[in-house]
Amino acid sequence: MLPRRPTALRGQLLLSTFAIALIASQAAAQDTGDSVFQMLGRIIFGTGTAKVAIDTPQAVTAREQGDLDRAQPNTAGDVLKGIPGAQATGSSARPLGQAFNIRGIGNTEQTASEARIAVSVDGAPKFFEQYRLGSFFGDFELFKRVEVLRGPASSTLYGAGAIGGAIAFTTKDASDFIPEGNTTTLRFKTGYNSNGDTKKLGVTFATVQGNAEYLGALNYSSGGEVKDGGGNVLAGTAHESVSGLLKGKWTLGEDEDQSLTLALSRTDTDLDDTLLAQTGGAAAAFFGTADIHSVDDTVSLKWNKSFANNPLLDLSVQLSYTNTTVDKTNFSLGAGCRSGSSQVLCEGDFGYATTTLKVENTATFGGSGWDNRVITGVQLSRQERSAHSSIGPYAFHPQGTDTKVGIYAQGEFAYSERLTLIPGIRIDMGQFSAGDIAGGLDTDDTAISPKLAVMYKINDTFSVFGSLAHTERMPTLDERYATEAAGTLPARLTSTNLKKEEADSIELGFTVKREDLLSDGDSLQLKLTGFHNDVENMIATTPRVAGGPAVPYYSNIAAAELWGAELEASYDAEFWFSTVSWSKVRTKNKNPAVGATSTTLPDTPAENIALTLGAKLPAQNLTIGWTGYFFDNITTSSATTSGDSYQTHDLFVTWSPQDGALEGLAVNFAVENMFDAKFKNNLALDNGVGRNYKLSVAKSVSW
Repeated sequence: MLPRRPTALRGQLLLSTFAIALIASQAAAQDTGDSVFQMLGRIIFGTGTAKVAIDTPQAVTAREQGDLDRAQPNTAGDVLKGIPGAQATGSSARPLGQAFNIRGIGNTEQTASEARIAVSVDGAPKFFEQYRLGSFFGDFELFKRVEVLRGPASSTLYGAGAIGGAIAFTTKDASDFIPEGNTTTLRFKTGYNSNGDTKKLGVTFATVQGNAEYLGALNYSSGGEVKDGGGNVLAGTAHESVSGLLKGKWTLGEDEDQSLTLALSRTDTDLDDTLLAQTGGAAAAFFGTADIHSVDDTVSLKWNKSFANNPLLDLSVQLSYTNTTVDKTNFSLGAGCRSGSSQVLCEGDFGYATTTLKVENTATFGGSGWDNRVITGVQLSRQERSAHSSIGPYAFHPQGTDTKVGIYAQGEFAYSERLTLIPGIRIDMGQFSAGDIAGGLDTDDTAISPKLAVMYKINDTFSVFGSLAHTERMPTLDERYATEAAGTLPARLTSTNLKKEEADSIELGFTVKREDLLSDGDSLQLKLTGFHNDVENMIATTPRVAGGPAVPYYSNIAAAELWGAELEASYDAEFWFSTVSWSKVRTKNKNPAVGATSTTLPDTPAENIALTLGAKLPAQNLTIGWTGYFFDNITTSSATTSGDSYQTHDLFVTWSPQDGALEGLAVNFAVENMFDAKFKNNLALDNGVGRNYKLSVAKSVSW
């Protein structure tokens, strides 16, 4: 571990700014190519109308196919590395042990914590929650794009209660693989990770036939247990998984103004003799081992029709179904299986199946200098939660059904390409039905989420933006219906009278955008965002007093204040590039426990900076880069999530020849944690992965 240095990250931030300027000066006499490292120049689709990231009045970051290829991700943490304000929490390396954290919201160890972050695949809502297990089990080889939208303003389009924000995954399309002038591509890919001896194989077939395109992909991955920087084995990290994707898109209508897209994906993961507590931590050994089998399915059917003669109509209808199941067998401590809290040691199966229908229209109109769009929609969803053990249902993990109807509207009113106003409102109405544990109790609820975002372009270089957002999160099935029988402490009862959590957020920021700064075609972009989020009526476990009366399992006894800032900046030219991201989140528990030594929430990430420097050799189609990750120390209200400062360094090389016998070849090589540092991220429950050499080789053949 590095010693504590209070000004270390500030120094790194100054160094980052200097490095960008230095590289810019070196590129002054050169022409530029594609800005593949210009994150703020990417189109964002998840905010409504497609907009460039730097022109979006919300903090949002997109990871595209090239980023995923370079990262060769094994876990959610690999995908989110370097995104300001977002990272994984829970295990550092177990494939079923990670969840998401955005701006201090999200934790694998807190019931319903992930309900505060809206996750979707191809627009289909995803949710999974289970004690000491992660929340997202899809194979990242299936995706070409990940958008991370930070803050409650995401609630308008993604669902009330997105206090932390939203994460949207998009699967690959056939057209992503087929070069111009061809109709069919066959792609083979293999990969290897040295730490854990992980082997990966994949094959993709893509074809375009008339007005239809089809894609089929199959991937396999198998690896042993990985080690940390001290050479210690991270138990339970061995895995074997198979994933597949079938996708078709048909263009219809005389004017080709309609499309129908069907996507089916599955990730099947087997973990034999693995840690029952996939999230890891000091208590993991207490629960022993088990065989865990997870299947993650997503099916989406979407129809789009644009009306060329009627700008008030641009309609889409999507029907989706997601189902995530987890089966646990062969417990090493299965002899302890019995009712009560020891039921976690019983063989069981768990699942979340969600069916969603969404109808959405975009109307376009304008005049007198205004260019306007209004999105209106309705979303109906039904989520069924199942949970069975060898001795019956779980009282603390109740079954039930969650049915919601959401109605929303969002406008985008742009005046003279300078002023943009984005108001929005969403109303969600929910019905919640308990399973056999709670005797069939039903409850109703309603949540309202309004917002207003504004962006003003001062000139071609500077813009300012801000937003106000309010969202309400309805309690989940767990929070409403979980119970626990009396033992050494009094019983816990259902919590059907819970209030909604409410969050009020404000964001302010500015952007800087310069092109042709030092040479033709170069680009400098910067976006700084400050935020403040006030959360009331937070739901937490109700304390019990020995010998006292029975209490509701959950109560509205917590409140929190979260604030901070995020920076994204990059310079991109033909031969050089540099990016920097910085995030500082501060939190306060407004109702701390008596005698608490800190009011900082346990889910608070440490201040961190990611700096990338690199070179591009266009003639050789070669890219070489280095990324340093610098984390400050932090003390939270929990010793588990307090941590020391540390830094790690990665190298990456990509090579993709464009002609000759090697045309269609793509090679990605990376060295992660190149100095084999022993470290622990404060939101991880075990040490980080030691030095890891990653190599992937793909070859495409097109005709």
